[in-house]
Amino acid sequence: MLKNPKIGEKIIQIEGMHCEHCRQSVASELNKIDGVAAKVDLNKNRAIVSFDRPVEDETLRLAVEKAGFKVVSIG
Repeated sequence: MLKNPKIGEKIIQIEGMHCEHCRQSVASELNKIDGVAAKVDLNKNRAIVSFDRPVEDETLRLAVEKAGFKVVSIG
């Protein structure tokens, strides 16, 4: 959840999501990161992540992997 004004946004392409449960798992893990708000699009296999402080790509990658999925790219 964002507590301050948004300073940036990243799009994460994700491999392996097939259902609503998959989408919710990824969203849950990403939204656990302090200063992050994520919206996961199952149809486009991506997450749009807004943040109110600097967030390392590796932090985002680890959250997606913890949910059980593979990051294709972060941009």
